[in-house]
Amino acid sequence: MTGGTEVDELFDMDGDTLHEECGVFGILGHEDASALAALGLHALQHRGQEAAGIVTFDNDQFRAERHLGLVGDHFSDADTIGRLTGRAAVGHVRYSTTGETILRNVQPLFAELDGGGIAVCHNGNFTNALTLRRQLIRDGAICQSTSDSEVVLQLVARSRKNKIIDRFIEAITQMEGAYSLVALTSKKLIGARDPLGIRPLVLGDLNGAPILASETCALDIIGAKFIREVENGEVIVCTSTGIQSFFPFGKQQARPCIFEYIYFSRPDSVLGGRSVYDVRREMGKQLARETSVEADVIVPVPDSGVPAAIGYSQESGIPFELGIIRNHYVGRTFIEPTQQIRALGVKMKHSANRSQIEGKRVVLVDDSLVRGTTSVKIVQMIREAGAKEVHFRLASPPIRYSDYYGIDTPVREKLLAAKYSLEEMCAYIGADSLAFLSVDGMYRSMGYDGRDNENPQFTDHGFTGDYPTPLTDLSEDQEFISAPRLVEVG
Repeated sequence: MTGGTEVDELFDMDGDTLHEECGVFGILGHEDASALAALGLHALQHRGQEAAGIVTFDNDQFRAERHLGLVGDHFSDADTIGRLTGRAAVGHVRYSTTGETILRNVQPLFAELDGGGIAVCHNGNFTNALTLRRQLIRDGAICQSTSDSEVVLQLVARSRKNKIIDRFIEAITQMEGAYSLVALTSKKLIGARDPLGIRPLVLGDLNGAPILASETCALDIIGAKFIREVENGEVIVCTSTGIQSFFPFGKQQARPCIFEYIYFSRPDSVLGGRSVYDVRREMGKQLARETSVEADVIVPVPDSGVPAAIGYSQESGIPFELGIIRNHYVGRTFIEPTQQIRALGVKMKHSANRSQIEGKRVVLVDDSLVRGTTSVKIVQMIREAGAKEVHFRLASPPIRYSDYYGIDTPVREKLLAAKYSLEEMCAYIGADSLAFLSVDGMYRSMGYDGRDNENPQFTDHGFTGDYPTPLTDLSEDQEFISAPRLVEVG
């Protein structure tokens, strides 16, 4: 959020969250490739709601449909799917962590190379993309988008290698940061995962057709079989004759993003051999062990806090109740002319269930706390419903550092835990008490004794400030970033 006042921010319910990264999907060798891609993207819709796109290949030419909006808004009718002919498809759902939300940034991006066409889509963020883009433009490249994915296409195009896979590998070995990539050529479906495996990517199979997707829930929706996770640093190549793997970065210890378990992945997905739902419930149990308080009812902040609240209730023995009802049919909060009306925005999304709250000591459980503005309104709403006490519990540690790997966090100055002490945060949101899951408690929920500070098991920089890769673009001046850009206005 830019501009505005502190009062504006207090009533900006849409800005008080960690926005999704992106979702990728690819399939090779199936007659219903485009329809299956659309279904897979629908399952990954939680990872990005701003735009969606699918590119197919029909043994003659590539065909593309890219749109702003939700998957169901554009890819649910027979005419659209009928235009996307072919037995191979890649697709993408987008939340814009880099680049404006305009049609030319919607993925998959496509380019004609001397060896044929290639469509590329990715989830994550390259932390040296601006630096590479600046050099490419100085060398004569013409960039049509502001997406990181175009940098990959430019690097592939400039490679002097003969084979497309060698050109692809040469391109990604120049990239830093966190990513899972899916690419489609006339003969190959290619997947790649960053050297630390920060962003997820899984391999599946549907009646002999290989599938690459961000999460297992995209396999489940089409009845595909989960084969395995793409390994950290692996480049996987699927053709009509089989699957090959390359490891251009060498073997490294994996450090997947811990926030996939806390927030981003769907609860019914399996990640790293762990049920996301089970992990979130265990985090709630660990939170209860660490931050117990006398209370009458455990209430989740829907829907993000539900698994953790169930775990908290199971461990504490305090009853779990749906003390807040969520309206699932609300888009972005309406912009109203007065603060008084805008202040009602939270009630469009959440309503207090007075029968389960009035006269009770309430423990509110959520997965994380970002800016705290929504928490202020939730606590106020629970008090107005007659709660005797309101205790806020978060099933993750305080978020004190910004993300540069594909999660759209506010600048550090807007993160509540980066500005205030625990006591100050509690006073800010108006709760009787406030507590977070400890860093070691988070790791214990994952099955470890605690965080290995010498060799951390996960990427957890939002909590610890320990960034596992170089942040090259941060050290660059802002001349390129602030240069005039084309703004599409219609």
